[in-house]
Amino acid sequence: MSGARDVERAVAAMTAALQPSADHEWSAPAGDLDWSCWQTTAHVAHDLLAYACQVTARPRDAYLPLDLVVRPDASPSQLLQAVRTSASLLVLALDAADPRARAWHFGTTDPSGFAVLGVNELLVHAWDVCQGLGLGFEPPEDLARGVLDRLWTRAPAGSPWQVLLWCTGRVALPGHPRAGGWVEPSPAPCGDDRDW
Repeated sequence: MSGARDVERAVAAMTAALQPSADHEWSAPAGDLDWSCWQTTAHVAHDLLAYACQVTARPRDAYLPLDLVVRPDASPSQLLQAVRTSASLLVLALDAADPRARAWHFGTTDPSGFAVLGVNELLVHAWDVCQGLGLGFEPPEDLARGVLDRLWTRAPAGSPWQVLLWCTGRVALPGHPRAGGWVEPSPAPCGDDRDW
């Protein structure tokens, strides 16, 4: 199960892959997304901050009514700094949270659920941006496996990273054509009122 250390490792993997291209143009589409590489990276920073806020405030019925706004003149290096900062805030929130705490994410989840959601955002969108920049990206296998074990318990067999890309609608697998979007997650059962 993912936790704060996995978020740290995932953000390190994303920034290590992207920082060398921070002086490139990031207006190209991020893989098959409608967003540019710049917009996709800003989205990651936004979601990580949102997860940190959820873990901290513990709302039970919705996301908090706030959004991270990244200035449109931010450079790719500044965007990556925003991602690292949002990830650090999520890590701090996770480390301080009671493991029994619950907050809303299309249902309720515990802090480890928000950690795995953060790892998923970091890994999958790093791949998207790398696609747009013409780079390769393959994170540590155990990070991809942790996301699958929590969110897609009935995923097909195969390389955890390739299966995660399939589950999020990005690639085909042998015997499994590419999905048009995310395959519906099957969260691991865990008792209490946690859905994710």
